[in-house]
Amino acid sequence: MTALDELESGQSKHLRGADLEDQTLSGLDLHNIDFAGAKLSGANLVRANLEAAHLEGANCLGANFDHSNLRANLVGINLMQASLQGTDLRGANLRGATLMGANLQAASLAGAFLSGANLVGVNLMGADLRGADLRGANFSRSNLSGANLSQADLQGANLCEANLEEANLGEANLQGANLARANFLCANLENTKLDGATYSGACWTGTLLDGEADGIKSLD
Repeated sequence: MTALDELESGQSKHLRGADLEDQTLSGLDLHNIDFAGAKLSGANLVRANLEAAHLEGANCLGANFDHSNLRANLVGINLMQASLQGTDLRGANLRGATLMGANLQAASLAGAFLSGANLVGVNLMGADLRGADLRGANFSRSNLSGANLSQADLQGANLCEANLEEANLGEANLQGANLARANFLCANLENTKLDGATYSGACWTGTLLDGEADGIKSLD
């Protein structure tokens, strides 16, 4: 019996290191299954239920998780070029994950843990990142337009050349962050902590700033 047969029959909860590359797992109930170190490159997991699953260190290069429940352990996972549009990642653990070039448009990441994650060139347009732990994450050249980052912790994060047009960063912590050449056009930065941030060349046109932060415009 193959690993796919075991999944479809509900006979297996332990598939550590299993080879499921390019397999179709869409719509399956995969909650609490151990996929640690599994090979899921190119797999189709659209609308799959992976709540409480273990995917730490799994290789999901180019996999499709659109509209799935991925509230899971994703420490060190490879989601490079993966599609996660509308995916539920609330509270998910993505510490040290690789998401370069992934599509997370309109994804739900409220309260998620992404400290140290690689999100270079990621599409997070309209994503919900409220209260997320984003310390030291690399968002350079990413699209965060319209994203909700209110109360998120972005201490030491790299947002160089990121697009944050109309994003909500109210009460977020951007202390020590790299904001060089970032686009904050019409963004909300009310009550945002910016101590020690680097923001040379950033665009602040139409940005909503409180009294303390308003001085950054003159230092641009």
